[in-house]
Amino acid sequence: MNSVLWQPSTARRENANMTRFMKRVKNAYGTDVSEYPSLYRWSIENPAAFWDLLWDFAGIKAARKGKVIVSDPDKMSGAKWFPDSRLNYAENLLSHCDKRGFAISFRGENGDTCRLSYHDLCRQVAQLQQALRNDGIEPGDRVAGILPNLPETMIAMLATASLGAVWSSCSPDFGVPGIIDRFGQISPKVLFVCDGYFFNGKAFERTDQIEPLLKALPSLQKAVLIPYLNRKARSDSHRTTLWQNYLADFPENHPLEFAPMAFDDPLFILYSSGTTGPPKCIVHGVGGTLIQHLKEHLLHVDVHPGERLFYYTTCGWMMWNWLASGLASGAELILYDGSPLYPKADALFDLIDEFRITIFGVSAKYIDALKKSAAVPKKTHKLSSLKTILSTGSPLAPEAFDFVYQSIKQDVCLSSMSGGTDIISCFVLGCPLLPVRRGEIQCRGLAMNIDVYDENGQSLREEKGELVCKAPFPSMPVAFWNDPGQSQYHAAYFEKFPGLWHHGDYVELSENGGMIIYGRSDAVLNPGGIRIGTAEIYRQVEQVDEVQESLVVGQDIGGDCRIILFVILRDGAALSNALKTKIKQRIRQNASPHHVPAEILQVTDIPRTQSGKIAELAVRNILQGRPVKNQHALANPETLEQYLRMKELLT
Repeated sequence: MNSVLWQPSTARRENANMTRFMKRVKNAYGTDVSEYPSLYRWSIENPAAFWDLLWDFAGIKAARKGKVIVSDPDKMSGAKWFPDSRLNYAENLLSHCDKRGFAISFRGENGDTCRLSYHDLCRQVAQLQQALRNDGIEPGDRVAGILPNLPETMIAMLATASLGAVWSSCSPDFGVPGIIDRFGQISPKVLFVCDGYFFNGKAFERTDQIEPLLKALPSLQKAVLIPYLNRKARSDSHRTTLWQNYLADFPENHPLEFAPMAFDDPLFILYSSGTTGPPKCIVHGVGGTLIQHLKEHLLHVDVHPGERLFYYTTCGWMMWNWLASGLASGAELILYDGSPLYPKADALFDLIDEFRITIFGVSAKYIDALKKSAAVPKKTHKLSSLKTILSTGSPLAPEAFDFVYQSIKQDVCLSSMSGGTDIISCFVLGCPLLPVRRGEIQCRGLAMNIDVYDENGQSLREEKGELVCKAPFPSMPVAFWNDPGQSQYHAAYFEKFPGLWHHGDYVELSENGGMIIYGRSDAVLNPGGIRIGTAEIYRQVEQVDEVQESLVVGQDIGGDCRIILFVILRDGAALSNALKTKIKQRIRQNASPHHVPAEILQVTDIPRTQSGKIAELAVRNILQGRPVKNQHALANPETLEQYLRMKELLT
């Protein structure tokens, strides 16, 4: 059993939204669910009752809820939630417009700062809504953005959603081919772009992207330019209209109007990484996105009105959409754009003290980088407002749990989360009523019937296997765009275990009901027939002081699989035989002899997807002599050259 690092206080348990929800369950159904395991069990046994009660508990605004909660509940792909309802996502996020205080606070890496009150936010959304309607935007039309994490990005999304149109975005560091791969499939009518962005102390100009995109996307009727590098820009260019000019012709005091939409009408289009073929366009619905995010924010993260919610994210990652929904729970959103490690490793912690952030979300890789930097935020920052730290993007190593409690804050709920773009939310995540155990995600999400299966479809406990979901849930994708008969959709999730959602994570359900993630199952290593999750090796390698980062893949050779480890070393370190021995010994002693790599090679960079995840499969394909398709889907495809050269060393 993993050691307990944190326990909620009596006061925190009593004040938690989840505690109030438990009382609602008892009052409504007479069922005692005073502890999380009993609440979870009730939620998966009574999913219709759970989502019905949550709708009311969250105060979802709707023109109509309808009497039917779910039709065809036994169909994993085919269940329809709240089929008679009519609601609007933006209306729910803007339901606090009469509230005092700030709705959004922004800080850019260059020091640019902006704070929007609820009144200002609603006023600008109303102006943009009029402008988009004037350009003919109607329910179902697509509006796209290539933008930093700015307040204007949130405003553009909210105005789009208010009209019943569909929002899709990516960050401005995407190359033109990667953008066309995505937006070329969905035919947007309006495109929001920026003149550039800041990262790691540098300004990156992006106006040269606009003309190629306008030529490549014939569906575009309008391009709107948000000046970020040059906030003083005043005149429209040849084929773009400046943001401020686009809004100028429309009154500020015009009342907002919200198109009533069906629960499954499209709201967002997100994208798969696109490293094994064209990116899949994953369509998420209005109601499923809203109610799932409300569940996670209110119950699992314990967001209360007026609290400050931060997540370090770009607009090309689903965590941006997840963050945006925090407005529906009455949170103030804290936005940041730039490098999280500039001008110092703990720069984001300055935001916690300045904006009194309550809930602070980052990637597991950021926590590891902070740990390696030797920063000790608890000694340099007050952090008095901080109650919860969220982590996702990759498995959070047990040593990272130790670092948080030793070097950041002792009285904080560290909630690791895992889910993804496919469900725009989480399968497993935190709970304010449960202890935090070293190396474990606290719990399975409410009303998510999660299990772990072996290759033969048998349920496992305290053994490694495949994460599956055995019952439908509201935030399943509505569809893939341009997928006749939903053939790609079914192939992506339902082929391996028919009738069940197969998520592709290699996991273990602990005796405590928590979850340990070992990596993606398609990247699982298989030396000597023993399945090994890549996270098991990363955990050990990245504790070695000389190693800055690593990548591990399997290479099939001679009827077996051998493990190849690539390492980026800290400045001044060299990959000597002594260091190789040190790495192998640590892996052998703390994992097993089966985990020890056959080869260790030094590289200068690691290929990543546009959302920052390590592209293990791209390197694996190189080692197997297979082509790497859609290299422009990678953030740094030029890094593949050194792996191509190294392939000769490994054959």
